[in-house]
Amino acid sequence: MSKSIIELVDNLPEGGLTVSVLKALDFVAPGDWQNVVGFENTVREVTGEDDPALIQDISERALWLYNDKSQGYQRAIWLFQSVDSADFALGAAALANKIGERVSFLGFLNRLTPKADTAQTIDLCLKVVAELVAFCQINGIPGDSIGDFVNALADYSGESMIRMAGLICLDGLIPLGPDFIQAAQSTLSGLSPSRLEQNSTFQQISSFIPGESSEGKLNFIGESFDAVKGWMGGVVAAKGLTPQKVVNHLQGFVEIADDKLDYLAAFLDTSTNYYEHTGTQTVARRLIERAAAEI
Repeated sequence: MSKSIIELVDNLPEGGLTVSVLKALDFVAPGDWQNVVGFENTVREVTGEDDPALIQDISERALWLYNDKSQGYQRAIWLFQSVDSADFALGAAALANKIGERVSFLGFLNRLTPKADTAQTIDLCLKVVAELVAFCQINGIPGDSIGDFVNALADYSGESMIRMAGLICLDGLIPLGPDFIQAAQSTLSGLSPSRLEQNSTFQQISSFIPGESSEGKLNFIGESFDAVKGWMGGVVAAKGLTPQKVVNHLQGFVEIADDKLDYLAAFLDTSTNYYEHTGTQTVARRLIERAAAEI
C-alpha cells in the first residue's frame, strides 16, 4: 500500500460532491457526522488532547499499528477503496468544476449507462459484505463473524453511520426503489455463481469474502444481507425514507426528474466515493482510539 494512513486522512477533501452528498444525508443521522480531515485534527477530535507532544506520540503509535501487516487496518482501507474505485473514474473530473452550481442532468445522460438491477443488487450486497469484513479486520475478529457485526450496527455512529445511510439511500433506495430490500433478496436468490464472477467488484474483493468457492461466497453474501436487512429496514421505517425524500435532500446541487432515478444512481456512482471517504475516517478513528489507549 503506497500511502500511509496519515497521508490518506490528510488528503481527504474538505468539499466537493462526495462531501456535499454526505452532508445532504445528515437528515438520516442528524448531527452524527462532521467531515474531520487531517490526521492531527482527527487525533484532537477523537482524544480531546491539545498537547503537541502527546498528539505526536499517538500519531506515531497509530502509524505503527497501521503498518503492522498482522493487523487488519490496511486490509480494511483496501476494502473500502475497492468497492468505490470500480465506480469512480467516469464522472469525477467532469464534475470537479461544477460543484457550487446545480448540475443539470441533461448533459450527462448521453455519457451514463444505468446499471441493470442485477448489477446494482450485487454492488449493494458487496458493500454490505465489505463493511462486515472491514469491521472484522479492524476489530481483529474472524471475517465471518456476522453476529458480531449485526450487534455492532446498533451502536454505529459518526462516519460509520453516515456510510450506512449512504448505502441505504444511494445504493438501495435510489437505484432499486422503495422495496429495495425485497428486490435485492429476490435478485440474490436467483443469482448464479458464474454471474457473480463477472462482477468487477467481486473480482477485486473475492479473496476477502469467506467461502471456499464462488458458490460458497455467494451463500455468505446472501447470509450477510439477510442478517443486515432487519437493521436496514428499521432505519428506513424510523426515518420514513423513500427515494423521493432522498432526492429532495439532494436537490440543492442536482436536478433530476423522478423517472430518471436510475441515471441519478449512475451519476452518484461515477462521481462520489463516500465509502472510501468515510471508511478512511473510520479506520483512522479506531487506530487513534487504540493508540491513545496503549500510550
